[in-house]
Amino acid sequence: MPLHTNDVTVIDILRHGQCEGGEIYRGSTDVALTSLGWQQMSNSLEPLLFDGKPTWHKIVSSPLRRCREFAELKSNQWNLPLDIQKDFREMSFGDWEGQLTKDIYLQNPEFVESFYHDPENFYPPNSEHIVDVQNRLKFAWLQLVEEHKGQHILVVKHGAVMRILLLWLLNLSFTQFRVFEIPYAGLIRLKVAHQPNGDRVLFSGFNRIDALER
Repeated sequence: MPLHTNDVTVIDILRHGQCEGGEIYRGSTDVALTSLGWQQMSNSLEPLLFDGKPTWHKIVSSPLRRCREFAELKSNQWNLPLDIQKDFREMSFGDWEGQLTKDIYLQNPEFVESFYHDPENFYPPNSEHIVDVQNRLKFAWLQLVEEHKGQHILVVKHGAVMRILLLWLLNLSFTQFRVFEIPYAGLIRLKVAHQPNGDRVLFSGFNRIDALER
């Protein structure tokens, strides 16, 4: 039996674009987008507009600048409500914060490889543990779906937390942390089918990589 419109919640999740500072462990470090980063995010959303107008009911964003400032601009441009959700912020990388990824790798390549393959047991000193990150994301996700049933929502956030959320939604272990390649301004669409026996999450789509290069 086909689902009615109000039986499905559609959530588009957009990763921020390129940021100032180069390839660093950015995490909770609050930096701005580059001009290219702004363009990448606009390019990703453009194919989803209808006659130049959005189909979203609301924008939800991480509080960090690289997400929030773009969300604020689009909220004003499209006259859409905006909710800043602190639990969608990026994970903190602790002592790795703000350091170039290549430098950290050169210092201890074995540990970095272990972190990427088993982040539950190997993680940067003083960082936010991946279990804690996933727990706050679960709470934020369930609240988002409950408050916006039947709507179409745009969420603007970060690469690592996008991966961690997908691991939970798809019932995958933390060892699969790197299975998702989410480039700058990568966009995924998730549909939540509300059924009598519970919600069912459908991985509905991912934007074309070449959209980011225009």
